[in-house]
Amino acid sequence: MCGLFKAKQYLNNKVQLQKPKEENVGSKLNTLKQMPVLPKKPEVCPFQGVNVKNLESDEKPSTSAPVVENQVKHEKSEEDFAFDEPPLKKMKSATSPEGKPVKSLGGNKVKEEFEMNWDIVQVLSDRTNVEPWVCANLIRLFKEENTIPFIVRYRKELINNLEADALREVQQTLEELRTVAKKTHTMIQKLKKEGKLSGCLFTSLLNCRTLEELDHVTTPYKMGSKGTKAQRAKQLGLEPAALSLLQSPMALNLFSYIRPNTKGLANIQEVEAGVQHILADIFAKDKDTLDFIRRLCQQRYICIQSALAKVSSKNSNEKDIDKFQIYHEFSCNIKNIQHHQILAINRGENLKILTVKVNIPDGVKNEFCWWCVNERWRPKQFLKPELMRILRNSVEDAYKRLIYPLLCREFRSKLTSDAEKESVMMFGRNLRQLLLTSPVRGRTLMGVDPGYKHGCKLAIISPTSQILHTDIVYLHSGQGFREAEKIKRLLLQFSCSTVVIGNGTACRETEAYFADLIMKKYFAPLDVVYCIVSEAGASIYSVSPEASKEMPDLDPNLRSAVSIARRVQDPLAELVKIEPKHIGVGMYQHDVSQTLLKATLDSVVEECVSFVGVDINICSEILLRHIAGLNATRARNIIEWREKNGPFINREQLKEVKGLGPKTFQQCAGFIRFNQDYIKTFCRTKKGQSTQLTSEKQGKKKSKPTPSASYQPNPLDQTSVEKFLNYCKKVKKKCNYFFIFSDNNLFSLLRQEYLSFR
Repeated sequence: MCGLFKAKQYLNNKVQLQKPKEENVGSKLNTLKQMPVLPKKPEVCPFQGVNVKNLESDEKPSTSAPVVENQVKHEKSEEDFAFDEPPLKKMKSATSPEGKPVKSLGGNKVKEEFEMNWDIVQVLSDRTNVEPWVCANLIRLFKEENTIPFIVRYRKELINNLEADALREVQQTLEELRTVAKKTHTMIQKLKKEGKLSGCLFTSLLNCRTLEELDHVTTPYKMGSKGTKAQRAKQLGLEPAALSLLQSPMALNLFSYIRPNTKGLANIQEVEAGVQHILADIFAKDKDTLDFIRRLCQQRYICIQSALAKVSSKNSNEKDIDKFQIYHEFSCNIKNIQHHQILAINRGENLKILTVKVNIPDGVKNEFCWWCVNERWRPKQFLKPELMRILRNSVEDAYKRLIYPLLCREFRSKLTSDAEKESVMMFGRNLRQLLLTSPVRGRTLMGVDPGYKHGCKLAIISPTSQILHTDIVYLHSGQGFREAEKIKRLLLQFSCSTVVIGNGTACRETEAYFADLIMKKYFAPLDVVYCIVSEAGASIYSVSPEASKEMPDLDPNLRSAVSIARRVQDPLAELVKIEPKHIGVGMYQHDVSQTLLKATLDSVVEECVSFVGVDINICSEILLRHIAGLNATRARNIIEWREKNGPFINREQLKEVKGLGPKTFQQCAGFIRFNQDYIKTFCRTKKGQSTQLTSEKQGKKKSKPTPSASYQPNPLDQTSVEKFLNYCKKVKKKCNYFFIFSDNNLFSLLRQEYLSFR
C-alpha cells in the first residue's frame, strides 16, 4: 500500500506540474487573433487552446500558422491528466497514436441515417437531462458498437462519469427517436409513391418527435380510410375558401360555392361546415398551436381519473374486481401519480374492470380558443360577424375533435412509458443487487429443496461446486427422527456445517426442523448453521438444456437442490444460468414491454459479470457469454480453444480465437482475469517438457531453452496496481518509480488501472 500511495502521489504531482496556466493560454489566443497573415480566423477551443478543426479530424495539426504549430507541439509534449470538469481524455487513433485531447468526439453535430427537422442530440439531452456534448459522445460510442461496461470503465471522461443505468436510459431513448425517424421516412416514401405528399404535409412529418404525433398526422392518409371531414371538404373545392377566410376575408363570398345538386354544397350551412372542417384540420396540425397548448397544460392541473366499469360486474370475477378496489373512484394529478399506480390502472383497463380518462379543465380550452382567434390565427383583414363565427367554431371544433384526444393520448402514452421504464429499471436494480451478493467461499454446503409429498431434495457440493452426494428425505410425513440420522451421517461424512434451504413450499416447516436439531446440538461435534435463499427460477433451470448438459445423469428434482446450494456459494455464476425475468424481483413484469425488459436485464447481467470479471481458464461457457463484447458463439469458441490448447497464459492469446477480432478484443479484454499461480505452475510444466525435448535432440550438449512468447505470462493481466508494483520490486529489487514512468507502455497501463481503481 505504501507503493500505491507513492504512485498516486507522483501522479498528482505530475498533473500539477504539467497543467498549463490559463494566462499563458489566453495570451496565445490573443496572439493568434492578431495574426494578419491568416486569411481566415480559425475557431479556437477554449479547453486546450488548439484549433477545433484539428481536433475533429484524425490528421496531424496543420503547419500553415507558426503560432498554432508551436502551441500544438507544446500540448503534445505534455502527459495530459486532466481532472477538471468537464474532464478531458487523450483518445488514440490509427493516424494519431499519441492521442488527442477531446471533450466531444467531433462536436455536438451528429449525422443520422434519417434526417429530421429537429436535432437528435438536443432532443436526447432534453429527454434524459444529460449534457448535449455527452449525448453526442454516447451516440458515436454506441455507433462504434462499444458496450456499456466498456464505456463506463474506460471512457469515463467522455461521458462525464455517468453510471450504467443512465447510459441504458440514453440508449433506450436514442432507439425510440431513431424508430420515429425511420417510420417517418418510411411514411414519406409511401405517401410520395401514392401522390399524396404535399409540402405542408412533408414539413409536418419531419416535425414529429413521437410516434403519437406521427400517428396523428398520418391517420387520414392510411389505406382503407374513407378520409377525414377536412379531406372530403377539400375534394369539394372548399380549400381556397378556408385559406381566403384567413388571408383576405373581405373578398370571400361563401354563397358562390353553393351547388344545389352536390352533396356537401347544397346550402350555405353545408359550405360553412366544410370550411370549418378544413380550418380545424389546419389548426390541429400547426406546430406552434400544438406547442402552445402543451405549454398551457404544463401550467394547469391535469388529472387522470379511473372508475369502475359498468359491465365489469357481469363479465369479471369478483376477486379480480376487489383487487382494484382503491381505483374504483380514483383521481390524481399526472405530475404526482406514482408509476405503480399507472401500471395498476392500465391492467384494470385491459381487464375491462376500470374506465380511465384524462381530465383537462375548461380554463385551458377557453384560453386556447382566445389565443387562436386573437393572436395565432387572427385574420389579416376585418372579419364579418358570420365569418368570425365560423372562425370561432373552427377553433372549438379543432380543440374538441382533434387536439383534446391527441393530448389525452400523449399524456397516457408518456405516463405509461415512464412507468414501464421505471419498472424495468427497478427490476434491473434488484437484479444487480441479487447478482452481486457476497459469495460464501471455501465451504461444503448442503442444499435443501423443501417439499411435502415428494420429500425434501438434498444435494451436497464441495467448495469448488462439485456434486458430492444427492438424496431425498421425507421430513414432514412422520419420519423426521429416522431421517435426522441420515442427515447427520451425511454432514459428518462430508464435514458439512452449512445448510441452505430454499424458500419454496414447506420452507418454514423445514426451517423449524433444522432449527430444532441445531438447538439440541444434534449434529455435534459439527457447529451447523443454516440460511434461507430464494429458489425463484430453480425449477425452470432444472429442466433447461443447460442443466441437462451440465448434470446429465441427475434427476431434475435433484438439480434444483444443487442450484439452491450454488446460489450461496457463488450467486453470480449460478444466477446467470437462469433467464433474468424468471428470478422474480420485478414489478408488473408481465405488463411492460418484453423487448425492453429483456434488453435491460441482459445488459444488467453483462454489467455485473464484467464488473466482477471472470477467470477465463475455469469459468463456464454460460458465464463467459455475458462478458462485454462476447456472445454465445464467441464464448463457445473460447472454450473450444481452451480445451484444445490448454489454459490461456495472457490476453494476447485471445486474438488467436476464431471470431475475436480487434473490436471484440478491445471490449472484453479488460474484464477477463488470469490466476497467476495456476499459470506459473502450467508454464513451469511446459518449460520442463521443452527442456527435456531439447536435451534429447542435442544429446550431451545442454543449452538453456528460450520459452515461446505465447507461454510468457503478463503480470499486468491481474489488473491490480499493488500487484504491478510488487512485480516492479521483484524486477528492480526496489520500487523504482523513475523506471516505471520512463517506459511509456508500462506508464500508460499503470495510468489506466489507476483511473479505474481510484
